[in-house]
Amino acid sequence: MFDRPGLAARLCAQRLLGAVIEKNSSLDGLTDNNTGNAQYLALEPRDRSLVRAILGTSLRNRGTIEQTIRRLLDRPLPENAHSLKHLLHVATAQILYLSVPDHSAVDLAVTAADNDPRNRKYAGLVNAILRRIVRSKEKVLAHAAKTDQAANNVPAWFNEMLIAAYGEEKAAKILQMQTYEPPIDLTVKGDPRHWAEVLNGTVLPNGSVRLGSFEGSLTDLQGFEDGEWWVQDMAASLPARLMGDLKGKKVADLCAAPGGKTAQLALAGADVTALDLSANRLKRLQGNFDRLKLPVKTHQTNLMDYQPEELFDAVLLDAPCSSTGTVRRHPDVPWTKTPDDLAKLATVQTNLLARAVDFVKPGGIIVFSNCSLDPQEGEEVARAALKNPALEACPITAEDCPGIENLITDEGFLRSTPADMPHENPQLAGMDGFFAARFRKKSA
Repeated sequence: MFDRPGLAARLCAQRLLGAVIEKNSSLDGLTDNNTGNAQYLALEPRDRSLVRAILGTSLRNRGTIEQTIRRLLDRPLPENAHSLKHLLHVATAQILYLSVPDHSAVDLAVTAADNDPRNRKYAGLVNAILRRIVRSKEKVLAHAAKTDQAANNVPAWFNEMLIAAYGEEKAAKILQMQTYEPPIDLTVKGDPRHWAEVLNGTVLPNGSVRLGSFEGSLTDLQGFEDGEWWVQDMAASLPARLMGDLKGKKVADLCAAPGGKTAQLALAGADVTALDLSANRLKRLQGNFDRLKLPVKTHQTNLMDYQPEELFDAVLLDAPCSSTGTVRRHPDVPWTKTPDDLAKLATVQTNLLARAVDFVKPGGIIVFSNCSLDPQEGEEVARAALKNPALEACPITAEDCPGIENLITDEGFLRSTPADMPHENPQLAGMDGFFAARFRKKSA
């Protein structure tokens, strides 16, 4: 019975959901097409896509799914029945949110339970509860739409962090956006209006092109093979735009991979050196640049040990962070990070930013950024950096961010959240959460 079509994908989704929730494993790592989970890699591409869809949906709507299951159970599930809970979450996500026939979702879940020694005695319960969910699907979704369920879809610490940083109203909007699939944004080499027309997209205020609906693979779209564009969230494109005129200047991207910002620097005419701790990540970056036909020098190094042969005119430090600003794209983040992780990462960022100052000529520009929503990793790191007597603030201005001036804070920082840039269609709205600050190294 294990060879039933679609069963392997459901079993894989169940296992990977458990790895995220119980072991804090990264979903990107588990579903990497080269180094991912062995059970995932054994699947055909179509089934891999289904697994990713199930997992993303399960995590984005975890609270709604959990409450639905609990409400329709006659008695609570045993506390240690983790595998059973993951099985029910995977099946419920398909029934409520994915275009999977209800009978398939139910039948495959029952088969999965019946063939698992841990869950075999619960096969009848699985059948009963999932059929109840099928019958009450419309009521469940209507209830979720009318009530504030979004805060239940993330761990309590994540919701509390957002409220402390942005207030209850904006925190609720950020969490609501987290429940939607994110749009796909492209940074283009040429005229954004041309590529928006060719790819059926929309030009955003910063010049990115946001795609509408399309079928197939991104790599099949016009311009990909010729290196005319690359995928990059609108917010992720902003830090590199804060560095001014770069033509002919020596610039370092200090934590460069996967290279979207590096490509922006090269496209702006800079002489770019891309640095990263990981040789494999730099290899992928170089592969991307081969497609984009942009020049770049790469160097594998630990920034704390790096000694440039000569100082740079400017550096970009897009520092390692919690990635809490990317919850729409990476809905596992709230479940795989902890408040302690954020504090540790803020210390790493502080140390890297202090080190970055040593790489820049007097009068040179330093842009610090990351994709965290937590001010501990953004505003607080930037404020602390200004205590360095070698640095002075270089506030971000409206001229740097035409059309999105509202993202500039009173301190001259840039701060975006998924709740910014609303749209009548939520799946075309918003952007990643990003922070950026700009500094100048004082002349001697």
